[in-house]
Amino acid sequence: MRAISTSKPYLLISRVHHPSLNLHRLFTSGTDPVLQIPKNDDPVDGNGEKTTGEMGIGERPLRRSVAREAEEGLDVKIGMRKEDQVEGSGEGGVRSRRVREADKVEDVIARMIASRAWTTRLQNSIRRLVPRFEKDVVYNVIDGAVNADHALRFFRWVERAGLFDHDKDTSLKMIERLGRAAKLNHARCIMLDMAGKGMEIDEDVFVVLIDSYGKEGIVQESVKLFQKMKELRVARTGKSYDAFFKVILRRGRYMMAKRYFNKMLEEGIEPTLHTYNILLWGFFLCQKIETANRFYEDMRNRGIMPNVITYNTLINGYHRVKKIEEAEKFFVEMKERNIEPTVISYTTMIKGYSSVGKVDDAIRMFEEMKSYNIKPNATTYTTLLSGLCDAAKMTEAEKVLREMVESHAAPKDNSIFVRLLYGQCKAGNLDAASHVLKAMIRLSIPTEAGHYGILMENFCKGKQYDRAVKLLDKVIEKELILRPESTLDMEASAYNPVIEYLCSNGHTAKAETLLRQLMKKGVQDPKAFNNLIQGHAKEGKPEAAFEMLKIMIKRGVKTQGNSFVLITKSFLKKGNPADAKMALDTMIENGHAPDASLYRAVMETLFKDERVQTASRVLKTMLEKGVKENMDLVPMILEALLMRGHVEEALGRIELLIQSGIAPDIDSLLTALSEKGKAVAAVKLLDFALERDLTLDFSSYDKVLGTLLEAGKTLSAYSILCKITEKGGAADKRSCEDLIRTLTQEGNTKQADILSRMIMGGEKGRSSSKGAKQALSAA
Repeated sequence: MRAISTSKPYLLISRVHHPSLNLHRLFTSGTDPVLQIPKNDDPVDGNGEKTTGEMGIGERPLRRSVAREAEEGLDVKIGMRKEDQVEGSGEGGVRSRRVREADKVEDVIARMIASRAWTTRLQNSIRRLVPRFEKDVVYNVIDGAVNADHALRFFRWVERAGLFDHDKDTSLKMIERLGRAAKLNHARCIMLDMAGKGMEIDEDVFVVLIDSYGKEGIVQESVKLFQKMKELRVARTGKSYDAFFKVILRRGRYMMAKRYFNKMLEEGIEPTLHTYNILLWGFFLCQKIETANRFYEDMRNRGIMPNVITYNTLINGYHRVKKIEEAEKFFVEMKERNIEPTVISYTTMIKGYSSVGKVDDAIRMFEEMKSYNIKPNATTYTTLLSGLCDAAKMTEAEKVLREMVESHAAPKDNSIFVRLLYGQCKAGNLDAASHVLKAMIRLSIPTEAGHYGILMENFCKGKQYDRAVKLLDKVIEKELILRPESTLDMEASAYNPVIEYLCSNGHTAKAETLLRQLMKKGVQDPKAFNNLIQGHAKEGKPEAAFEMLKIMIKRGVKTQGNSFVLITKSFLKKGNPADAKMALDTMIENGHAPDASLYRAVMETLFKDERVQTASRVLKTMLEKGVKENMDLVPMILEALLMRGHVEEALGRIELLIQSGIAPDIDSLLTALSEKGKAVAAVKLLDFALERDLTLDFSSYDKVLGTLLEAGKTLSAYSILCKITEKGGAADKRSCEDLIRTLTQEGNTKQADILSRMIMGGEKGRSSSKGAKQALSAA
């Protein structure tokens, strides 16, 4: 028979068939992947050196100095006396000395395997350390290896290298290690190896595998193994039945347990006290109280008297179903039979009393156990503290916690400290809550950001902000928030009040450090961001505030309009109107509507900074958003635009004003342009007004004409005057006469003649209009 299973993690070799053990179809499932080991005994690792096996033919091992080998950990001198190095495995004094020395050797080998890669170099080092492997050395290395993988490598290597032939004891120990590590496929293969080598597979092997499969929840495999024992003629005793009962009852199969108990009796196997303890535990676990009672009575009828474990099981079972009186009855019975209760007994009673709200009785039990010099353990303390927290007896809880610290009883479950923190804070005893944190430190229990957060939140509620800030300093300094192993994060109700306080009191930089650490943990709290922005803005750091605002927008965090307002005003106060305008635009882009005062502040500051076009764009935005206040700024902006030659932009703003139902004062603008001699701008503005039939004062026409004449732009003046006349307007007669005279002097007699007739009441109607248009075209 060559290959028993294709999933075997080792080299397939021919095995002797054992007729009494047919294990081919014993297993149908597994839980761990099978480690694939190459067929070649001497594979090459990534560095080009051999990893297992002997040196090749003709190869010579490289000699190293003893100092160099000791430095690299390649060899270890044990310092055995010469007489202790006698070969052989006989009984006597030499054997005992060698066992003592082997204990040292096995520790060295375990450390070497754990700290170095499994290569040929390491294997050679082990060979030089132990030239001859004996059973006790191999057994102890397997048992003492850091993990099951290391033990399995060593187990396979010593046999393949011809250093040791495994027997039942070393194989069973390897199966135990693999079972505890849930590497059940490997454990199965070891068992099959034993069968192939003709080893006797006794009950102990099956017990280990039944228990291992059961712990992994693969009950069907445990059942098959148990049933297979009979087929393979492996005698079943109470040991295998006990392991089997524990597995099936853990999964709630109490009916199967009853059937196999009867089968156990049919096979003539007498149940022991341990058997009954397991059955009672399982029936209570399944909440089958009546069944548990019947089995307890059966146990007593068989003359098997309960021990402390039995009573503890009964007490815990009745507490589980809230039958406190029954649990008390068995507790009293235990003491009457002079069976001394253990710490487990008292802890179970304390837990039961606490679960039904009888905290005073739990305290009484606690004091009683101490009076009998039974030292409470960590579970006792945490059980009582949990009950005290439920009953809101925080003064008593503080005393018990002090005792716990003095006893250095650190619990495995740290959740009790969270309950104590919340309980003391709810009771208003913040000093006691602080002592909880100190107790964790004294017990070497890792404190997390969440623990500090509970205290910080309640310090802020109590207006004790200085204490909250001191705790925050420790959180930031130790970077508790960023610890990957942390299980209790700081809540928003804890960090938001602290951030708000810091930002309101000139410590926004510290608040930002906290928030940035929270951001690395994925926190995107709008309230924290907005508080930080407002703090930077109030402290005159609009750049930092705007940076945080950009982060908010990038991450999709909801923004507040007030934050934009504060940033904009902060930029204005700092004298950066351009940045203020950028913040204003960002505010609008994110769906917030600035009020009229903010528009005014930005436009005024930009105008004073001579950023007229930027102020004009703010005006445009304001009008587009339907804001019609701040109209007193409009003439100044329009005039400045026209004066600087941005005529088209100014006309666009005037057009927008008209569309918004606001009538700009064109006359004042024309007057200002005329006085400043801005003839071109004045002509364009007047053309704009005439095209849109805007009502203008006659004096405005005269001022524009006068400006044009002074600038020597006679034809432009003639053209404007014709347009004025066509629209039914009128200009000053003296100005017209001056224009006619100037036109004649410049040789523009045709235009002068048409203008003269238009003014003197000459040609009327269509002909005069036609002639005027022709003259205008000629001009």
